[in-house]
Amino acid sequence: MAEEPIKSHPDLARWEKSSKNTFWDYLGCEIEDLQMSKVVVSLMIQPHHLNLIGILHGGVHATMIDSAMGLVAMLVRPDASIVTVNLNMNYLAPMTEGRIKVEAEIVHASRKLMTAQAFARKDNGELCAFGTGTFRVIDSLPTSGGDKAI
Repeated sequence: MAEEPIKSHPDLARWEKSSKNTFWDYLGCEIEDLQMSKVVVSLMIQPHHLNLIGILHGGVHATMIDSAMGLVAMLVRPDASIVTVNLNMNYLAPMTEGRIKVEAEIVHASRKLMTAQAFARKDNGELCAFGTGTFRVIDSLPTSGGDKAI
């Protein structure tokens, strides 16, 4: 049975607000699907996303893959802060135009670390990059007074 999309995640509005004027926002990334076990993000490729040889810059792939994996980790641990401690990337096929979609899922989770994987695909489904990431789980979010319990 397919998992139902999260139509109104309690943190979605906060994430959207806090992403304004960030690198994510500058790139033009969008959340397409949120589920407890997977996240899909996408981006319409623009000229400023291309490198000097006219293909999608590897940093765009890496940002999207890292961000999608981070989002799914945040869904699994909503009361914790999540930070990337390792990111491995594999680039398979160039892209020059169209929409890139990244789907991420958790592979393993322990008390302090999470491992995720993500796949970046062209509109036609062709795999253009994939990555894995390790994320550190910080026990609690900062309090309103700025104190942080770890």
